[in-house]
Amino acid sequence: MVVAKVFKIAKRFQGLPKEDDFDLVEEEVAPPKDGEVLCKTIFLSVDPYMRVYTAKSPLGTTMIGEVLARVVESKDANFNAGDLVAAGEGWRSHFVVESKKLEKITHLPEGVPESLALGCLGMPGRTAYFGLLDVGELKSGETVLVNGAAGAVGSVVGQIAKIKGSRVVGYAGSDEKVGMLKEFGFDEAFNYKTVDLSETLSKAAPKKVDVYFDNVGGDFSDVVLSKHMNKYGRVPICGCISQYNKETPDSGAGFPVGQGLQLYGSILGRELKVQGFIVWTFNARKKEANEQLAQWVKEGKLKYRETVTEGFENTPKALIGLFTGANFGKAIVKV
Repeated sequence: MVVAKVFKIAKRFQGLPKEDDFDLVEEEVAPPKDGEVLCKTIFLSVDPYMRVYTAKSPLGTTMIGEVLARVVESKDANFNAGDLVAAGEGWRSHFVVESKKLEKITHLPEGVPESLALGCLGMPGRTAYFGLLDVGELKSGETVLVNGAAGAVGSVVGQIAKIKGSRVVGYAGSDEKVGMLKEFGFDEAFNYKTVDLSETLSKAAPKKVDVYFDNVGGDFSDVVLSKHMNKYGRVPICGCISQYNKETPDSGAGFPVGQGLQLYGSILGRELKVQGFIVWTFNARKKEANEQLAQWVKEGKLKYRETVTEGFENTPKALIGLFTGANFGKAIVKV
């Protein structure tokens, strides 16, 4: 009998998640039945959305998340022992799952880390791809602004925009991250903690912003939407990490109380398209995005950084690090 290590939600998150908000337990894993597959996790993904999506989960629930795993035993002819698969089975070291819930990973270019299937060649990469190109309707020569730009999604957004012939301005939370953005080809990059947003953006984007890819919300978005968007600009809303750990979030879509409705004037006057989106909406086109992203990596056009935490038992620390600025690029846990 296989024994799995599993993280359960032990307490309601109050502000920043804490290590004792989780319980590490062991569970026996039954052998797979017909149509099922037994897998061993090799990498876990930690992502900001986990903080929000688990807010109302019953205590004792397994912590959510995507994993990269190896097939150990299969009762489905489409999967064999040793296959590399992705699954949304949460923080577990081993699991049995219906084969239809697995994604077989076959699109990784030779020589790249397998863990990229959880990063720029996985869900975060597809989020950047569809959010920028479909929701953002990017056109060559336009100016793109992205915040949270050194994260798993933002760093890919900026690079895709450059591939498509746009000017890219990025904001991140440290001088080291700004350096990474410049290595990735961003035209302008700033540490939002040490500069005046409106002043630097006025200089970096004197003709204003056409596509604002928003990962942060809050005061940052207030400034951009009220002062720096071009007419007919597009605003794909991917996240609002500035709000996730607040006991009383700001009203509206992450804007300061009362400000959301005031921004309607800017949205109306500039005829902006402001659209929230979830990457799963584009699942029918997953193959398209995976193959294009992989091709860009193979050609050296799409660079990547990973922040790897060693050890399954340290998964909570990796999640907490997302909200304290510890990660460069994609944050993952090596089991």
